[in-house]
Amino acid sequence: MALGIEARLGEGYLTTKLDTILNWGREYSLWPYVFGTACCAIEFMSTAASQYDIARFGAEVLRYSPRQADLLMVCGTVSYKQAPILRRIYDQMSEPKWVVAVGACASTGGMYDNYCTVQGIDNIIPVDVYVGGCPPRPEAILDALMKIQDQVRGESVLNDRQKDFKGILDR
Repeated sequence: MALGIEARLGEGYLTTKLDTILNWGREYSLWPYVFGTACCAIEFMSTAASQYDIARFGAEVLRYSPRQADLLMVCGTVSYKQAPILRRIYDQMSEPKWVVAVGACASTGGMYDNYCTVQGIDNIIPVDVYVGGCPPRPEAILDALMKIQDQVRGESVLNDRQKDFKGILDR
């Protein structure tokens, strides 16, 4: 006797879009790589610790290689000497990838308006979310993580996310 489709699939089945399933997995399994150069990196450590618990958002697996990460957290001041290193780290990350500028220094150069400090990492790499503060509170970093999750939720696997960007390294 031939079984009907309902008997072969069980009581129920789920239909959805490929984008929805892939983005759901990406959204709750972000693997951050922290490029920490100043006091903002200390605040990120507080965010990752048990009191604020970044694990609630699926980002507790900190990576120590950019090849294994999909979320770059730039925490602190970036000098022109560090700019090629930051660009290389960004280039080593596989797609899709997202970038968060944590703190005033990473976002705009902060109080360091001088010859050796990059006035915002968006001169080097594309930035998805900016976190203000000097240093920002852990809640602000968690808010940035939730904004990245919202961005991931709305992306399509059919659209190429490659960002053509010419920064200060091309000078």
